[in-house]
This record gives sequence, C-alpha cells and structure tokens, in this order.
Amino acid sequence: MKYLSSLKSKNLSGQICLLRADFNLSSAELRRLNAEVRRKKFSIIRRPFSVSPRIAAILPAINFLTEKGAKVVILSHRGRPNPKSSKLQASSFTLRPFAGILSKLLKKSVVFVKFDTTNNLLTSDVDRPLKLEFTTSQVVNLRNKIKNAPGGNIFLLENLRFNAGEDKNDKKFAKQLASLGDFYVNEAFAFCHRPTASIAGIPKLLPSYAGFSLENEIKNLSAAMKAPKKPFVVVLGGIKIADKIGLIENFKNKADKFLIGGGIANTFLSARGDQVGKSLYEKEKIQFAKKLLKSPKIVLPVDVIVKNGSILDIGVKTRKNYAEAIKGAKTIIWNGPMGYIEDKGLRKGSEAVLRAILSSNAFSVIGGGETLSVTKNSKLKTQNSKLFLSTGG
Repeated sequence: MKYLSSLKSKNLSGQICLLRADFNLSSAELRRLNAEVRRKKFSIIRRPFSVSPRIAAILPAINFLTEKGAKVVILSHRGRPNPKSSKLQASSFTLRPFAGILSKLLKKSVVFVKFDTTNNLLTSDVDRPLKLEFTTSQVVNLRNKIKNAPGGNIFLLENLRFNAGEDKNDKKFAKQLASLGDFYVNEAFAFCHRPTASIAGIPKLLPSYAGFSLENEIKNLSAAMKAPKKPFVVVLGGIKIADKIGLIENFKNKADKFLIGGGIANTFLSARGDQVGKSLYEKEKIQFAKKLLKSPKIVLPVDVIVKNGSILDIGVKTRKNYAEAIKGAKTIIWNGPMGYIEDKGLRKGSEAVLRAILSSNAFSVIGGGETLSVTKNSKLKTQNSKLFLSTGG
C-alpha cells in the first residue's frame, strides 16, 4: 500500500486530489461540533479529544496537500438517506455544515458543491431536494471549475449517498467521481471495509494513497494485532455482540482477558442463566455467548447498576476488578462503553476504564465513536504516552 507521506518530496502544484473523509456524524454530534467551533473551544494540539476525531484526522492531509499547491476535493457520506426519495431530509443528511466547520478549522475557504437533476453545478439553494445525479455535462463543468481554480483551493462534494451508485459500488458513478481528480487519498478508516464506489471503485481508476491518519491507524493497529505484548487485555462494551464478533474472533487466541460491559454483558449474563430484567440483550446470540463462556478469558461484571429494571452500567466492584486487570496489562484494546453513557450518572464504569488506561504504561488503543465520546467528554488528562485513539469501531 502506498502512503501519502511518500509524496513529501513531490511537486503537487496544480494536481487535484480526491480526499475520502468520514463525516458520518449524528445531528447531535454535529450540533456540538458546530458550537465548539463557533466558541473556539478546541485545541487539536493540547486537547485532541475536543474536536471530533474523524474531522481532526483529515486536517493534516488537507494542509499538506494545499501547501504543496494541490487542489482538494473532499468526498464523504453521512447517514443513510434514500436516494429514491424526492425529499432527502437535507437538514439531516447534507454535508453543507461541514464546509463552514472545515473553513474555520483550516482558516481557508471551502466551496460546497451539489447537483440536482434539473440544474447544472450548484453551490447554493438549500431549499431544493438534494440529489447527487451526474450528467456528462455536469461532470465536465465541475472538472473545469476545479481545474481552473488556483492551487490550494478546497471543494466539498455533497453527501455521496444521495446517489444510489455509491453503496452499490456502481462503476459508472466511480468513473464519474474519478474523472474529477488526478489522484486519490483515503482518510476514512472507519469506512474502509465497505465496498462502495468512493472506497473500492475510485482506487481502481486513479493512483491511490493511504492518508496520514490511515497510515497511523494501520501501523498502530498492526502492532496490536500481529504481536501484542503480554498480558493483552481487550475491553468490550456497547450494545451488540454481533458488532464485536470480528474483534473477538481476531483476538480470542491472542488476548489474555476480555473484560465485558455494556449491553454485551447483559447477553453473556443471560446466557449464564442470570436474570437481566428489562435490560437490552440479544436473544439470538445466547448460544454464541454460551460457547464463549467456556473460555476462562471472558470476564463478566460481578455487580451492576440497575435503573428502572435495566442494567445500565458496571458496578463499583467490577470497576475495581477491571482497573486491576488493566493495570497489569502491556497491551490494551478498548471498544464500546461500559454503560448508558448518554446519562452522566451512568458513565462511571466507562470513566473508570478510561482512568485505568490513562494511568497505565501499556500500549493502548481506544476505538469506536461512542468509546471516543467518553474520552472527549472526560476531564481526565492523558498520562499514557502510548495511547492511540482510533477513528474506527
């Protein structure tokens, strides 16, 4: 795999880069980010948790490319709009707000671009239903607009999922996107496993590179996956075991312990025969959980916090047990919160895990949107110089 860092000595003046980003934030996350940027309550250097990691991840690549005279066309998606709908819920799915956010963070103008089926290239008019339908003339017009722009200009294309060809990895759509640039850079680590037009299609048509953050992800996660130092502890939370099967399968022979929390723990507890009341759990994964329980590596909560008949966090004794296991580890991977972190009173389990990781000397990887939100909302200071925050889940 080629890395963007290999182009440091290259002259990129006038070249057009298609940069695949990941702006898949919820409306609530976007509102918080907008508020932070407006109040300038962020510092990527001093407090990297403050800006959304998926936004912060692409800033170095954009600065590098524009400083070398390249023009950048940012591609991304957000949410799951229905391309066949005449009303695409612009406020919920449009990427327009990110143009303003990026402009303030980069201190450079970012041109927002969208299309519809009746007009040529549009850069305004949010009242119309938003559609990303390319005609040949529109593609040519946009290509010419970008080509004629001065070096260092930045463009943001509308939500790729407004075109059904994105998720279908449609060759025609991929070719249209590829025609807009000279080379491609992927900075969308959390979405790399999806066979879409912008992830799998474009790289077949253009010289392609892994961006700085993707290179960082690959190297750090490879260190954890290939030869983790022992003891190796995996902390697993979140709601569904189904989302963690791949991670469990990858590490079941390498990890020394799996510390279980969140809704996943409820499924394991039910599989063991414990009563979980109204708690969220996966009935269809009970048999899978029973098989895993045969392994002494699976560590379950010994006490829990219950509210309105539902288990919503790990208890005090469990926090101490998990902190002790983390303290003795040399490699740690944490994916998924220990409880219902939307409620401040139910973040204590997750914050206890974070505190233990930050206090350890282990090489640690924290990944996943919800897990990262714990670090973002925490006032704890990072003491662990070996901590890596992954934008993927």
